[in-house]
Amino acid sequence: MAARKSSPRKIRLLKKTRQTRPVPAWVIMRTKRTVRTNPKRRAWRQTDVEVG
Repeated sequence: MAARKSSPRKIRLLKKTRQTRPVPAWVIMRTKRTVRTNPKRRAWRQTDVEVG
């Protein structure tokens, strides 16, 4: 990937990084462990990000 990224592209990449976070511990506690994993979790090497 290019070292110099445009600002809109960087914003889109930041959104993808925020989306790939694990589920917070308080959510697991509040739902009594019915929600344990994030189904939209993405591995940064395996999955390609289409941000353009």
